[in-house]
Amino acid sequence: MIALVDYGAGNLTSVRKALSALGADYEVPTDPAQLARAAGIIVPGVGHFAATASLDRGWRRSILECVRAGVPLFGICLGMQWLFEGSEEAPELAGLGLIAGRCTKLEDRSAEALRTNPEGLRAGDKIKVPHVGWNSLAIPRPSRLLADVTAGAQVYFTHSYAAPVTTECVAITTHAAPFAAAVERDLVFGVQFHPEKSSDAGLRIVRNFLDVVQAHHRVP
Repeated sequence: MIALVDYGAGNLTSVRKALSALGADYEVPTDPAQLARAAGIIVPGVGHFAATASLDRGWRRSILECVRAGVPLFGICLGMQWLFEGSEEAPELAGLGLIAGRCTKLEDRSAEALRTNPEGLRAGDKIKVPHVGWNSLAIPRPSRLLADVTAGAQVYFTHSYAAPVTTECVAITTHAAPFAAAVERDLVFGVQFHPEKSSDAGLRIVRNFLDVVQAHHRVP
């Protein structure tokens, strides 16, 4: 069973639809103790990092215990940012800390400069924030999460803050400056974009996570 964590941060319906389309068995737990029988955990979310405050000490403890026990974890959009140490959007709140680094606001440069000169933008150039719409993935290394997803695949974003490119980064997108579009560390996975809204490439990514869950399934 996949545990789909609902902490009031949106996009639960679209993730449910994607899981149903792929034939996945999932539940939305109402208590962190219910995570004990999960084979995999998905933490979705959109909006402000402050929403992660709803994932209180009980949820954090249960999720971390599951990860230590070998349960795959998948963060989507805000859920991916929560995997890091924190975000400038709500600096008083700690992230889960499974991946080092903090999320920062996308640089304020012009969309025209981004389109015409993405590798050498001038000081004072501006882009649109939030970053909303389709953008491509650069894939620097092989990844279980991105298996059979081709470099340059287009996926759908909507965000104002982004995670840094670190050693855990398995996909990079550039919106004025490069940021981590997908991360993978052991059985911890995350994507900044919305795979459930990213057509075939997005469904492939969700299926890849489900395949990892199946491969590491444990009986509680």
